[in-house]
Amino acid sequence: MVLPLDQQEARLSETRAYLEDALATIPEIAVIAGTGLGDVVPPEAHLQTIPYTSIPHFPVSTVESHSGDLVRCRIGKRDVLLFRGRFHLYEGYTPADVGFPVRALAALGVQGLIITNAAGGLNPGFRAGDIMMLSDHINMTGANPLTGPHSPQWGDRFPDMSRVYSEQLRNGVRAAAARLGIALHEGVYVGVTGPCLETPAETRMFRLLGADAIGMSTVQEAIAAVQGGLNVLGFSVITNVNNPDDMQETTLDQVIGAAAAAAPRLCALVEAAVTDWPEAGRHVC
Repeated sequence: MVLPLDQQEARLSETRAYLEDALATIPEIAVIAGTGLGDVVPPEAHLQTIPYTSIPHFPVSTVESHSGDLVRCRIGKRDVLLFRGRFHLYEGYTPADVGFPVRALAALGVQGLIITNAAGGLNPGFRAGDIMMLSDHINMTGANPLTGPHSPQWGDRFPDMSRVYSEQLRNGVRAAAARLGIALHEGVYVGVTGPCLETPAETRMFRLLGADAIGMSTVQEAIAAVQGGLNVLGFSVITNVNNPDDMQETTLDQVIGAAAAAAPRLCALVEAAVTDWPEAGRHVC
């Protein structure tokens, strides 16, 4: 159910006020950790932890490997907010619920968002453990966090989506990957509702649409971030590769294991992105 506008505005205001009071500093950049990627910012860099259950009106993570904490971390000379656990449509949350934490970031004045996920590979050139930087996405969930009542405080009612993932920021990550010797793919992520995995016929369809990786997150958060004026980067860890002519069964444990194995390389790319992030300012293209 979509809440009336006044209730949505009141909830967001209460969440912002709580976080402004609870956080020692308000970082300029936030990171959302995908399945198996809760340590994409290593524990030794954690400075302050706030359980989602303590934050007014925040959803609660219900999926294994999503611990459900908002962590203030230190990367280089910058503080970063780390979401250790995200929210999915398949958990029963509405698109507005999934986008709510991102709207809270925008209300706090956060400038940038790095979204990570564990994804199935559709590109036959990919292998399990590869890292793909998102160049674009396809929203196949049939849902959008901007649906419903609108407040001008959230951003444009009809935000332009031609440059969701900042080219300037991606250029910096490309250079960092080359410098660090980390193999980095780029491609299109397709977001689906889940929670079941894809059939062979669906895999063929998504390949024909031009998708390189597929998952059950990210698109709602990215849409909310664009509306809120945040600069966005996206990374997928490829946990398995779907061959429609020889589909192999995949378990959640395999996904978590593959993501965790790639986490140190992703951590290095996130650290490089945060270190090289432009000074405060929005809409970096």
